[in-house]
Amino acid sequence: MEAIFDDIRSHPLYDHELNGCLNCGICTATCPSAQYYDYSPREIVQLLWTENLEGIYDAMQEKIWACAQCYTCAARCPFQNSPGGLVMIMREAAIKHGLQSVKDVLRPFTRVMLKVISTGNQLAPNMITPQAFPDWGPNISKIDAPLTVLRKAIPVPTLHTLDTAWIVNLKTSIELYTIWEETGVLQQLEVVDSSLYDVIVDVMDEKRNEYQDWLDEQDED
Repeated sequence: MEAIFDDIRSHPLYDHELNGCLNCGICTATCPSAQYYDYSPREIVQLLWTENLEGIYDAMQEKIWACAQCYTCAARCPFQNSPGGLVMIMREAAIKHGLQSVKDVLRPFTRVMLKVISTGNQLAPNMITPQAFPDWGPNISKIDAPLTVLRKAIPVPTLHTLDTAWIVNLKTSIELYTIWEETGVLQQLEVVDSSLYDVIVDVMDEKRNEYQDWLDEQDED
């Protein structure tokens, strides 16, 4: 727990996000997530301000994942704290230390990451099914839209397919992957889901080879 807190406290944004706490509760009163989950921005600030290591560790198991990162709390705090920013720092620490909560919470979103890296789109029409998104709630099961018909009415750049929302330039995909690579996102992904990490690396190796082949052809021309 001490090692986790040391990583949180040493984050370059930590002192900027935490200035003190009046315990006024304005952040929690205006927090959208607090209305629906066992989550309180004020509790996060208090845990960090008082260096309650056990409380911090407990919050990192579930509560920090309820934050919507809307930063309403930061806009309202009279001390200019940013509970949302602190939660982001805690999430990064949770990933770094490979907490089980990270794998439990983020694994459902790995399908979106794979879609982003393989097509450049976060979602595609063929992903909108009751089986694919149980976390969207019970009403998703009521959707029975004729997607194939509807897609034909959408502009040509979509190529009228269900596999992707729109066509993304190959160079753009490689640039996105490079950003993930250089900023440590891929390293974090390997902690969360090593199998998905391997798949994404394979996909991008193929794309890089394809792009290099295209560049070579341009040089020859």
